[in-house]
Amino acid sequence: MFENEVQTRCAICGTGLLLGGVLVLAHLPLILLIIPVGILFLGLVADPEETHAVWYGMLNTLGIFELPELTDIERLTYAEKRHYFWFGEVEMAAILAGTFAAPVGIYLAGRTDTSLAFIGAAVLFLPLFVFLPKLIQRAMKADMERAIDAFGKNEQTKKVFWTMFVSMIGLVLAQVLDPETTRQVVGVITGMGG
Repeated sequence: MFENEVQTRCAICGTGLLLGGVLVLAHLPLILLIIPVGILFLGLVADPEETHAVWYGMLNTLGIFELPELTDIERLTYAEKRHYFWFGEVEMAAILAGTFAAPVGIYLAGRTDTSLAFIGAAVLFLPLFVFLPKLIQRAMKADMERAIDAFGKNEQTKKVFWTMFVSMIGLVLAQVLDPETTRQVVGVITGMGG
């Protein structure tokens, strides 16, 4: 399907350059140039098959990945790259959830304390991260069983969800409890005190 490696690399590098140009022209903080530099780096060094596996994971999250369109050789090749496929799924789920959660956090930051605004955005982010891709896939009538058969079930989503959940609980505890109680709770959870 993607025989032309040079074309694939040029497309990825072009995306990084275009995004970098937009960030510079929009006068956004230069620290954000880390993202296009990372994309440019991936375009230069990443294996195109890995890049395509990430892309297919992103398309699968949106419910527009057509597994039957792949040949048997491509299916076997991308099944070996399943971690890249899963990364694409997690990445797109985070982008979708962040599209809604970030504006809510910004809105709340103008109305309340910054840490409470972050907690509010995180509370919105977590269910969106898990359920929004499922709703989109159901609406697109995507054949999820075939993708799971080919690539396996993505366990990375659970890891990201629980990491965010524990972080959010820590922020809530820091806001609600006094510092000494918070230290004791964190010590009990981590096993470094009591």
